[in-house]
Amino acid sequence: MCGIAGWVDHARDLTRERRVVREMTTTMKNRGPDDEGIWLSPRAALGHRRLAIIDLEGGRQPMIADEDGEPVAVLIYTGEVYNFRELRGELLARGHQFRTHSDTEVVLRAYLEWGAGFPARLNGMYAFALWDVRAEELLLVRDRMGIKPLYYQPTGSGALFGSEPKAILANPLAPPAVDDGGLRELLAFTKTPGHAVFRDMREVRPGHVVHVRRDGITERRYWALESRPHTDDLQTTIGAVRGLLEDIVARQLISDVPLCTLLSGGLDSSLVTALAQRALAGAEPVRSFSVDFAGQAENFKADELRSTPDAPYVVDVQQYVGSDHANIVLSAAQLADPALREVVLRARDLPLSFGDMDASLHLLFRAIRERSTVALSGESADEVFGGYLWFHDPDVVAADTFPWSAMRTRLRSSSSVATLLAPALLERLDLQGYIAERYREAIAEVPRLPGETGKERRMREISYLHLTRFLQLLLDRKDRMSMATGLEVRVPFCDHRLVEYVFNAPWSMKTFDGREKSLLRAASGDLLPRSVLERRKSPYPATQDPAYARALRAQLAALLAQRDAPVLPLVDVARARAVAADADGPADEVSRSSVEQVLVLNDWLARYEIELAL
Repeated sequence: MCGIAGWVDHARDLTRERRVVREMTTTMKNRGPDDEGIWLSPRAALGHRRLAIIDLEGGRQPMIADEDGEPVAVLIYTGEVYNFRELRGELLARGHQFRTHSDTEVVLRAYLEWGAGFPARLNGMYAFALWDVRAEELLLVRDRMGIKPLYYQPTGSGALFGSEPKAILANPLAPPAVDDGGLRELLAFTKTPGHAVFRDMREVRPGHVVHVRRDGITERRYWALESRPHTDDLQTTIGAVRGLLEDIVARQLISDVPLCTLLSGGLDSSLVTALAQRALAGAEPVRSFSVDFAGQAENFKADELRSTPDAPYVVDVQQYVGSDHANIVLSAAQLADPALREVVLRARDLPLSFGDMDASLHLLFRAIRERSTVALSGESADEVFGGYLWFHDPDVVAADTFPWSAMRTRLRSSSSVATLLAPALLERLDLQGYIAERYREAIAEVPRLPGETGKERRMREISYLHLTRFLQLLLDRKDRMSMATGLEVRVPFCDHRLVEYVFNAPWSMKTFDGREKSLLRAASGDLLPRSVLERRKSPYPATQDPAYARALRAQLAALLAQRDAPVLPLVDVARARAVAADADGPADEVSRSSVEQVLVLNDWLARYEIELAL
């Protein structure tokens, strides 16, 4: 995994812009702590920070393909292509010669052989920029599911681009400005494809290629979810799911550096750990890591989302599978540390905070990085197989909005502190109207089967919304928190072959035993302890220590005492003061999230010197 940054400009000589390009590239240092490379030409400048995973010596970038001693294409790349060995063999048979054993060179040679349509041949998670020297054209390419990020900003005579917004913002041509539309996107929790919050900045959409040419910028889709009839019976489907997962996990274990799994004790991560252990049979036990909180056993209270704590199930899986396990225990003081919140913000570039869940994920990844460089995660199984509780809540399913928005509304309605934002701001932004508009756009995209009606039709819509919108929020979070520590996280359940297959399995089959994720549970039956197979879905853990909420309120009180705090015009100050003064107020996840939102918004406005063009 790596970080990329660059600049294409048809109106200036970029060989004179080394300092700016280096500054853009340096912002990606955490994504690529092992090496740096910069390539300059009059019209294109490419910067790369490398996290060495495969072919540690030979995979340096930018990587150049030449003919007769002259460069014809230059590539900067981040991610992994899991079928690179098959592609390499095919390219060798077609006469290509390789100087390295890296997947990066396979991607470069694939372009030379098959042209701009070659991303359809790739299986993996990737984002890359490829400069065609002869055509003076830049290709920006992102994987099908949007696992790896890639942003760009048109400049009139070209474009700036980078793995994260910070790379673009390091260029003087891209001031950090946010208008009404950006603020709506930031606060609505919708994740509109292509929207980057910062004014004039765009995100390359999953499954798309952006072409930057002298005559302008165009975008082309090379993959999308499609609806197809599912003709396999139940047992065949279960077998197909199992076979796909075995192949996917085996492919994603390829690494020249230490590798591990993330283990929560839920079905998804437990299955990945079990499959990894089986694939590594005869080698050392697979390493696994989990996160827990000091005092969680005493503080835990079941709620609508989490009926059980993770720790007992993690122990069951570790003993059943035989992994080499480490449990990372965090305190409320660590999670509430303002310095950690700033690190998380810097990783995200946006105040899209999941509060203590962001903080704990970052600390977990930082601890893992001391022993491993690559981790396999169970992320996205809930979106693929229908695991979230709201997939199975008739009221949420029937709501005329994004299901997670309906669920948030229900949870907030039971909270005493739903929001601390100023009423005038909320009225101006009309977030509910914005969400409704984005929802209508998303529903209009859903690919449908002829004659599909009723619950099957609605559940296809629900699945599509999660795979193309909600999942992006979680993939962004996991990418930023992991890459801020130089850890590569792989997501087997995002393999497009599995996504396509399960998306088209009927909902009645996905819930054939009356429970969530029926297909996945059936495909896992011989690999996991019964306690995990029977466990109800529980999301990523959140601390329930009251000390965490008290620390947040104290920080809010200190913020409100600063007359020049930039967030104050956006806040209902009287209400915020009442919340801050209530030392023993509610400590639940929803109530404290309103406080976290104000704190991180203020940090963002101050640290990034945001111009709010409202």
